[in-house]
Amino acid sequence: MTDRIEIKGLRVVGHHGVFDHEKRDGQPFVVDVVLEADLSRPAVTDELGDTIDYGTLAQRIADEVRATRFDLIERLAGHLLDVAMSDPMVVAAEVRVAKPEAPVTEEFGEVAVRLRRERP
Repeated sequence: MTDRIEIKGLRVVGHHGVFDHEKRDGQPFVVDVVLEADLSRPAVTDELGDTIDYGTLAQRIADEVRATRFDLIERLAGHLLDVAMSDPMVVAAEVRVAKPEAPVTEEFGEVAVRLRRERP
């Protein structure tokens, strides 16, 4: 499948992490979502009902980052991947969760986890 819908750089404050201050104060998370689906029909019909509403999906992802509490970004990414895969049009999805303010003592750009799943 080569048809894709991508949401990149969705920035949301969440309360995920193993340290108390992360859970209490929160910090930014940056989420990228890539969905693979057959987009041949909406490419012809120009109808929102024939495709995946990326606006609705972005809101759902942001809401989940805000509403949930996990120690590990691996778990957050897995949860967001489940949300992305919940649309029956999606045949595969990839979620990347970055934590640009992770409590790392060395200078770094960001820490990130990327998970990918395909339907059996």
